[in-house]
Amino acid sequence: MNLLDTGIILEMIKEKKHATGVISPITLIEILRGIETKKRPKVKELLEESFSVLNIDNKIIETYCALYYKLKEEGMLIPDADLLIAATAITYNLALETKDEHFQRLKPLGLKLTEMPEKQNPQKAFTRSSRR
Repeated sequence: MNLLDTGIILEMIKEKKHATGVISPITLIEILRGIETKKRPKVKELLEESFSVLNIDNKIIETYCALYYKLKEEGMLIPDADLLIAATAITYNLALETKDEHFQRLKPLGLKLTEMPEKQNPQKAFTRSSRR
C-alpha cells in the first residue's frame, strides 16, 4: 500500500482513474480547500470512501520533528504540509507516491518513494479498466 500525495490524487481526478492507497489528512485538506463550499462535503465523503485517511498521531509528530530539525540544520527545509506527509509515510513504512522533486531530499532520512511508471494515455487506461 502506498501513501498518495495530493498531486497524485488531483491527477487521478483529472484523468478519471483510480488507484488504491492511503492518504494523509494534509492531502484531504489540500484538496478540499480548493473546492467550492457547497461541493466540499460531497467531495470529502467521496475521498473518505475511496481512500483510508491516516490520522496524525504522536509517532508522526515525533518523526516530523526529527525530520524538521535535520532539514533545518542542513538549510534544506521543505513545506510543512509536505514534511507531515513524508513523516506519515516514514512512520508507517509506506512508500510515498508523488511527483514533487523536493521529496527526494528525504530519501536519505528514510523516505521510500515509488517509481513513477512511464506516463500512458490516461483515457485509454480508464477506458480499458472500465470495460472489464
